[in-house]
Amino acid sequence: MKVQDFSFIIPVYNRPEEVKELLESFVNLNTNKTFEIVIIEDGSPLPSKQVIDSFTDKLNISYYIKNNTGPGDSRNFGMQRAKGNYFIILDSDCVLPKEYLNNVISSLNAEFTDCFGGPDAADNSFTNLQKAINFAMTSFISTGGIRGKSQSINEFQPRSFNMGISKTAFEASKGFGRIHPGEDPDLSIRLKKLGFNTKLISEALVFHKRRISWSKFYNQVYKFGLARGILNKWHPKTKKITYWFPSLFILMFVASLICYFLNFKWLLIGFTIYFTMAFIISLISNKNIIVAMLSVFAIGIQFYGYGYGFLKSTFFIDLLNKDPEEQFPNLFFK
Repeated sequence: MKVQDFSFIIPVYNRPEEVKELLESFVNLNTNKTFEIVIIEDGSPLPSKQVIDSFTDKLNISYYIKNNTGPGDSRNFGMQRAKGNYFIILDSDCVLPKEYLNNVISSLNAEFTDCFGGPDAADNSFTNLQKAINFAMTSFISTGGIRGKSQSINEFQPRSFNMGISKTAFEASKGFGRIHPGEDPDLSIRLKKLGFNTKLISEALVFHKRRISWSKFYNQVYKFGLARGILNKWHPKTKKITYWFPSLFILMFVASLICYFLNFKWLLIGFTIYFTMAFIISLISNKNIIVAMLSVFAIGIQFYGYGYGFLKSTFFIDLLNKDPEEQFPNLFFK
């Protein structure tokens, strides 16, 4: 099967500068393929209309304004109105390399799948903080690298910052749920249950700015941990021991610190080795000692935020059998 028409689906909330950078990258795409861009303004007090209007003579853009209902519902809103038969979902803080769409088309034409995901990376123009956070979120030493492999087609769970889904799969699954974050793995799991395959297109890379402060980064990974505990309850067959690693890492680190002050100092050696390795790998990858030092700190925040969130949601949802939406209402859009 060959894809005929692409619609890019982009929910936006208070991000006109990001939208400008993303649309500039669309203009610079090296492709002869026509495509539609669907931008959904999700109740933004700071709208992107003026920026979008400046690109309407260069790009085929459909622009919608709606009340704030969250990114998942906004993506569904856009896909319901899109004209294409294959949707590519992007976050507004992404920038596309010139060959992005060509790489997607080549992969889908060679081996069609109803849902794909692509990796992300830090562009050279990003700040040291953005590069450090990107390293923590994508490095093998901190997350195992991007989840799944291109050859393990039925195991990969795409993430909605860079995700494709056919119109057929969207209509069958009804799209994203109301939880956020966690709406993208939830959709991936439901697609698999419906018999749709997923795959990683490693060449379909985007430059992803992510969060730009430590507090925002912590809040993001903390919510990731909360959401994973809920997803384990909803989809028990998807539980993995690896989801416990950040929590166990933090608990063991705290225990090692306590033992250190009780003169059992050797227990910290393993953590020292681990963080030294992370520093070296980041230094080699980014060629910047500041980024390498910040990467170590970013990994610590990532493990603590995710680990604490995962323990908290697992305790309330699994052990106390609390209703996820009543216990964590901030993770659900009405």
